Amino acid sequence: MRILHTSDWHIGRTFHGHSTLPALREVLAALVEQVRENAVDLVIVAGDVFDSSTPPAECYTLLTDTLSALADTGAAVVVTSGNHDSAARLGFQSALLRSGIHVLTDPATVDTPITLTDAHGPVHVYGIPYLEPALLRRTWPGERLRTQHDAIAHAMRLIRADLAARGGRSIVVSHCFAAGVEPTPGLERDIQQGGLDVVPLAEFEGIDYVALGHIHGRQQLAPAVRYAGAPVHYSFGEADKPRGSWLVDLSASGEASVTWLDLPIPRRLLTIRGTLEELCSAADHEHARDAWVRAEYTDATPQRDPLRRLQERFPFCAAVVHAPAHAGERDGRTYAHRVRTARTDGELIDAFLAHVREGEGATDAETALIAEVIEGRTVAEALA
Repeated sequence: MRILHTSDWHIGRTFHGHSTLPALREVLAALVEQVRENAVDLVIVAGDVFDSSTPPAECYTLLTDTLSALADTGAAVVVTSGNHDSAARLGFQSALLRSGIHVLTDPATVDTPITLTDAHGPVHVYGIPYLEPALLRRTWPGERLRTQHDAIAHAMRLIRADLAARGGRSIVVSHCFAAGVEPTPGLERDIQQGGLDVVPLAEFEGIDYVALGHIHGRQQLAPAVRYAGAPVHYSFGEADKPRGSWLVDLSASGEASVTWLDLPIPRRLLTIRGTLEELCSAADHEHARDAWVRAEYTDATPQRDPLRRLQERFPFCAAVVHAPAHAGERDGRTYAHRVRTARTDGELIDAFLAHVREGEGATDAETALIAEVIEGRTVAEALA
């Protein structure tokens, strides 16, 4: 059986105030063509289909069009909910969807698989939506559910019990933060990494392929446990991460042979650095004209209206950061101490400049100008 594993579409997300719907529409259309060209039997979307629990109407349109196009290829589609989208909103119309499209959002049915069959027998697909422990106590009364690890562990116990009764090959779809971290025996604490609950990799042992969502970059935690990442770039921090999906061939014995399929990148993301004047005029930045740009300008002092000036050259400049090239060395003194120890008005102004410039005080020219102004001349007179 051939499977395409994708996740984290985040339909409706903005990029520095710009809509990502046109780019995502282009990329998802390319994904549909990959499904058709590779004769995929099953498409898995592992959570965070929408970016919020209340997406605008055009987001539903894009999702409906994409799911319909995927179904038109002849592939079955299994979708789960993540922590961004609302399980209730994503799943409310699941009973009305056309044959072959399955939206799995109910924790109470994690042990009820979607079963597909190929020449080698059944493949059972178990969908685990994002599990919020505090909301599961009515679903699984009597269970200890303090962390997401607790919730995933219980879901996997239910899945293994069902799989043992059914037999056959298995796929688990889960939206969580998974890592090869084992809990310390006897120590009652939440296992976390970066503030997120970590689900130990061992919880997924015995499953033929585990399709994960939640992390925006592709990752292989084990040969058959992988994150596909998001299909488009949603931040400059993701600029160096490839965009695509995993193509999985599941053999008769359940062995997963996995290859990567790249997706197109509608607009590159670049970070450029230099003085504001260099960024606005230097020829070596011409390659960034049609890219999403994050500009770091290195002038010693903040410049006026840098975003507008940069967008005159780079229409898709989305972020500007003031990053002085040679920030002065801090001497460990607080601003209050600098003020208290200033002996003249000139030193007081210099202390202020050193504070706001990361340690760099007044230049020689500024010192002369400050002195003339303090002596009673106007700025115009001092500059004349």
